[in-house]
Amino acid sequence: MKKNIKKLLKDADKKTLTVYLILRFLVIITMIFQFLHGNFQAVFLCFLTLILFFIPFIIDKKFKIDLPTPLEIIILLFIFSAEILGEIQNFYGIFKQWDTILHTLNGFLCAAIGFSLIDILNRSKRLHISLTPIFVALVAFCFSMTIGVLWEFFEFGCDSFFRLDMQKDRIVNNISTVKINPDNKNVPVKIDNIEYTKIYYKDDGKLKDIKINDGYLDIGIIDTMKDLIVNFIGAVVFSIIGYLYIHNRDKYKLAESFIPVSRE
Repeated sequence: MKKNIKKLLKDADKKTLTVYLILRFLVIITMIFQFLHGNFQAVFLCFLTLILFFIPFIIDKKFKIDLPTPLEIIILLFIFSAEILGEIQNFYGIFKQWDTILHTLNGFLCAAIGFSLIDILNRSKRLHISLTPIFVALVAFCFSMTIGVLWEFFEFGCDSFFRLDMQKDRIVNNISTVKINPDNKNVPVKIDNIEYTKIYYKDDGKLKDIKINDGYLDIGIIDTMKDLIVNFIGAVVFSIIGYLYIHNRDKYKLAESFIPVSRE
């Protein structure tokens, strides 16, 4: 195991390796701290993060694909920000836009990966295909959106079966629904300026209640749609960059910082 890890890290770019070692140190410290406090779910997240950190190095070694240094560093920081800062340090709760920023970045990164995969095939001498720039950009966009949708499926599954609340709930102060139409018609009843709602539930046979101020609790749907919308924005931005890059690879050199290339 140690030999395999050393092989993966041996030829890594010095900047990437430095960032990796710093983040790895922070994750290990966090893991020890969470273990001492008995938070084993957080310990598992730390362990998962350490595994995910190897993704850029595995892609480089096993698939013979060069990841640009800026892209490798962004991937490492993205994993750290999502798992350690977001979940364990509760940045999702402390900073309201944290989740939005990460999902936008995710859309951008996944579009870059999708673009590079089809661009590598498009430029391969062994394959007799020639795809137009607009088609390559469209594939990159579709790839990114597919990953975004699959992630939302994953969040919904975790919330349904493990009750984790990955699809963050939020308080909404207005509602428009046919469910409370007194005549059972397909006409939505609109209620604005909801001051509070109460949830009644039984616990050990006793009736209890929780008061929610300033509205009602939306169960995940707004968060899901917001995540997909910002994923869409990130995917569109990179798809445009990729389209322009194919048209003039010499002019749009900045795009190369985010586009993996094959060594074959």
